[in-house]
Amino acid sequence: MCQVVVDEAGEGQRLDNFLMRHLKGVPKTHVYRIIRSGQVRVNMARAQAETRLAIADTVRIPPVRTAQAVRAAQSAQASAPGADALAQAGHAPAREFAVLFEDEAVLAIHKPAGVAVHGGSGVAHGVIEQLRQARPGTRFLELVHRLDKETSGVLLLAKKRSALVHLQDQFRRSAGQAGVHKVYAALVWGQWPARQKVVDLALRKTLDVAGERHVRVVQADHPHGRRSISLVKVQQAWPSPEGTGPGVSLVEVTLKTGRTHQIRVHLAHHGHSIVGDPKYGDFALNRQWARGPLRFGRMFLHARELAFDHPVSGQRLSLEAPLPAECATLLSRLTSGP
Repeated sequence: MCQVVVDEAGEGQRLDNFLMRHLKGVPKTHVYRIIRSGQVRVNMARAQAETRLAIADTVRIPPVRTAQAVRAAQSAQASAPGADALAQAGHAPAREFAVLFEDEAVLAIHKPAGVAVHGGSGVAHGVIEQLRQARPGTRFLELVHRLDKETSGVLLLAKKRSALVHLQDQFRRSAGQAGVHKVYAALVWGQWPARQKVVDLALRKTLDVAGERHVRVVQADHPHGRRSISLVKVQQAWPSPEGTGPGVSLVEVTLKTGRTHQIRVHLAHHGHSIVGDPKYGDFALNRQWARGPLRFGRMFLHARELAFDHPVSGQRLSLEAPLPAECATLLSRLTSGP
């Protein structure tokens, strides 16, 4: 069984749509079948396809197989007895990640770029599944929040349900309350204007025909828009290392709200998309840097600092994740020149 805690990205979604996003490749008829049979539970209770999900709801999803997995299991069955059962179980590979802080209630890790926080949407296994497999004796382990697959940095998990509820309440608090303090490092195309210190825009989540999530800026009074605020501070700027192009700026972004793709959309809306962003970025420049002498192929967005109140002691904790080696190397090369 897999348990997924609903975060902001799933808030307000129907249960059937939520499952289809997490069970890519599973036929719709099977999704509805496991809902009707009661195999899917929301907060340990049976639910209907049209049930609307809220933040912090726990959705229990039974092990299922895609059509591709079924074909692979059938072809391997003769030469590897039991392969079908293993495929159905869907075991995640065991993996530990660099630990920034851990006690009996909280685990904070340094998530690398390129790893999803949980399985679903075409991803077989994410951070949470791999950690659970690596820690079979841990009775409770859930994501408190999420980071995009392409983003590195501080990721917080709860080891007790009471800690999960307490921490997610902090994440939901508004900017005017004492909640979570989140600081990111981002490298953007062009010279970010020093006078542009506050980005205050309404964002709306949409899905394209393929079911892919996109976020766009809408008018402040849009009925489906949600106000989002980012504070941006320029750390350093460089001309293009190859003498062409817009150059780049390293900025520090402090989040006052935590909307899906907030930083990526805010920066791109002002004409300074994040280097390497595969969804909202400058694709031509991204390819140029990935294939050129710099060989930088990831998105330069890093969750550098996370501060929160410990759910048991109440002590204020401030955790920092150093820049990954590839990001630090890139900045060093930009500073030293060709």
